[in-house]
Amino acid sequence: MGKILLMPVNSSKIINAWSSYDAANSGYTLCISTVLYPIYYNIVTKESFGSQFVNFLGISIKNTVLYEYAIAFGYLLAIIITILLAGIADTKSYRKRFMQLFTYIGALACIGMYAFTGSNIGIGITMPILAVIGFACSLVYYNSFLPLIATPDKHDAISAKGFAFGYAGSMLLLIFILLQIEFYNFFGFSSTSQLTRFAFVEVGLWWFLISLISFKYLKENPTTQKENKSVLLHGINELIKVFNEIKKHKSLYRYLIAFFFFSIGVQTIMIMATLFGSVELQISQNKLIMTILLIQLTAITGAFLFSKLAMHLNDKIALLIMLTIWIVICVSAYYITTELHFLIMGSLTGFVMGGIQSQARAIWSKFIPAKSNSTASYFSFYDNTEKLAIVIGMFSFGFIEKITGNMRISTLTLSVFFIASLLIILFTSFKTESNI
Repeated sequence: MGKILLMPVNSSKIINAWSSYDAANSGYTLCISTVLYPIYYNIVTKESFGSQFVNFLGISIKNTVLYEYAIAFGYLLAIIITILLAGIADTKSYRKRFMQLFTYIGALACIGMYAFTGSNIGIGITMPILAVIGFACSLVYYNSFLPLIATPDKHDAISAKGFAFGYAGSMLLLIFILLQIEFYNFFGFSSTSQLTRFAFVEVGLWWFLISLISFKYLKENPTTQKENKSVLLHGINELIKVFNEIKKHKSLYRYLIAFFFFSIGVQTIMIMATLFGSVELQISQNKLIMTILLIQLTAITGAFLFSKLAMHLNDKIALLIMLTIWIVICVSAYYITTELHFLIMGSLTGFVMGGIQSQARAIWSKFIPAKSNSTASYFSFYDNTEKLAIVIGMFSFGFIEKITGNMRISTLTLSVFFIASLLIILFTSFKTESNI
């Protein structure tokens, strides 16, 4: 019987192939989730129903509220799905298969958005839910390959490269789509609405085609687990085992809690930034899109700079610096009054957004035991923590805004989550990295 070949560690070809998946799925997060679909959804539902209120399952509900509930529901489903499947991915070596499955679900959901015209509201919320599930679930298995393709000393740089690929790739795709929308007649479309619908198809194809690069080069490590009739039960037991391991190690457990708190702040700001600019500062749609592109550019710089800083100093110091900047951003947002202020704040936000997303993933991968075959289970806790943070962050932001009637106070309140995270990190030792 021939020897089973594993993926070579620290191979530039494998690392680049892995990083390319960031470019693949980031097309969805930027082009559809952040920019195109929310705007399109809001316009066509108003046109179809004659107001902001739509009829869904016999209930009259505000269109934006229905959409927000749908996205939150999608993330909650993704949490349940990954909890059930992460252990199976490890015990049966199904990381790549599950990554492919959810990629195809997400890409097809993007393409399916083409069918939404406004009145068929069921399709209008079902496709985004499926896209969220495809995106969120595929990330668990994508991230779980990081400890398998490189040694811990390379994780900072590789994680930064992945996010840089994502920011750059999605930015190029968005620019191309915006040019198409601007010159829709040249591309053979009768209206911007028609071209926007076609753009959903383009994003789905982008996600699917670029992901094939990763799927070609990423390989599974062979499992040493024996066949088990109850695969699902065995997978859940594997997840419980990993959770017990996490609880045993204070550094790992504390970092997960700190990650939860700063993810509440980071993810909420990322989602609400354009709405803040629109509502509080009355910034035009075109200028908001330009700010988003600027954020993408500065995020690339931040990812690489803080990666270098972590390698020259250490992860803890780099993280503390970023958390301090995030606190400054939250406090400053309360006082900004002009478009220039918003542009400067957007640049600074992108800078630390790229840095903290990249470093958070790299740090977690270093905490995973070097010879562990449970990387999907470890990253299930990591990614599900972030998903839960999104749900809680959005609820907190909306609840405070509803009580106070002021979005600025909601933004200021987010600083509390960053302060809590900073204090936890400050008293957490990172000496056990990759050596638990």
